[in-house]
Amino acid sequence: MPAINIHEAKTHLSRLVEQAAAGQEITIAKAGKPMARLVPLEATVRPKTLGLLAGKLDIADDFDAPLPDAFWQGTR
Repeated sequence: MPAINIHEAKTHLSRLVEQAAAGQEITIAKAGKPMARLVPLEATVRPKTLGLLAGKLDIADDFDAPLPDAFWQGTR
């Protein structure tokens, strides 16, 4: 794609950003001299770390046991 002048880039910025996001590289020029490039961002995916808290938390064996009746007194 030929260079687009700054005025046109300001006027059509939304359209140009959409084109760049779709993979097109756009050159922006001032007085015919290329000054900047509008390019798509590369997707950054951080690797997931499994087991990050392994061995650091203790869960009681009766964690999911029903609560005693004394807990519910005064709430019903």
